[in-house]
Amino acid sequence: MKDIARDLGVSVITISKVLRNHPDIGDQTRERVLARVKELDYRPNFAARSLVTGRSYLVGLVVPDLLHPFFAEVAKSLSDVLRKNGYYLIVSSSEEDPELEEQEINQLLARRLDTLIVASCRSTVELFFRMENEKMPYVLVDRKLPGLSANFVGVDDEAVGMLATKHLIDIGCQRIAHIRGPAYSTALQRLEGYKRGLTEAGRKIVDDYVVAQPKVDVDSRQHGAEAMGQLLSRKPRPDGVFCFNDPLAIGAMSRALDAGLRIPEDLAIIGCGNLHYDDALRVPLSTIDQQSRRIGEEAARITLRILNSKTAGKPERVFLEPQLIVRASTERKPR
Repeated sequence: MKDIARDLGVSVITISKVLRNHPDIGDQTRERVLARVKELDYRPNFAARSLVTGRSYLVGLVVPDLLHPFFAEVAKSLSDVLRKNGYYLIVSSSEEDPELEEQEINQLLARRLDTLIVASCRSTVELFFRMENEKMPYVLVDRKLPGLSANFVGVDDEAVGMLATKHLIDIGCQRIAHIRGPAYSTALQRLEGYKRGLTEAGRKIVDDYVVAQPKVDVDSRQHGAEAMGQLLSRKPRPDGVFCFNDPLAIGAMSRALDAGLRIPEDLAIIGCGNLHYDDALRVPLSTIDQQSRRIGEEAARITLRILNSKTAGKPERVFLEPQLIVRASTERKPR
């Protein structure tokens, strides 16, 4: 760094700021420094910098499923923002296993990361209390934990259920079913939104029209098809289905089409996620956009605020408003 600074006639601090992507360096100076860095094939020693600054400039992300497009999009937007501010993301998967989640978090803690961002599959909070005792800042995304006052970013999941159910009611569906997710906050609140939507419209909640899926993973499409198979056996058969997420909805829709039903004329289906499967579907899927990119951006903003603050501050909770995206799977006139 001293050699580069001497060659260019600038200070070592200027070189350091360019390498950390600090915003108060002019474009011309930044370009000169980066060009010289490339010529010399210089790579900063992050271990040495960590010893001096007390920071690793690494942020950990633990999600339940690396293959699910929702978490992939959250990770991408999170990484984009952090990278621009000189931090880098390490991603790990818990595979929806609480014990594995604890192992992964402990491994990341041992590497002295600066912050953790977690979409937890746990039902207990002791691990997070331990992190607080160790002064490790963290942000929860997508899933909340009862009894834990923590930084959180996610969509308003009860509003998701309300919005999807109300849409099915508005297009004339009389018997609305729900393929729900596992028993964590996201699925439970979407179920509550579904029930509330029916109740406020004066509709009866029929237990046989709610089918639970104990796990949402890479086999979600198969799970959705199996759940739809159960619903198609109900008498009378539902004419509208709200699915916990898009992969479940895609599997459910495929099963209904294979059974000879017309979508949306015989059966309207709506998912949640807006995860851009349209080109591969026989019928484009209506969905609720849960703002996955903004979840990542907001989580990054809170993370950077924590890292740039000298005090812990009050936990910040961000609930994003879901948006209805209407496509062919529910595009019909009210009867």
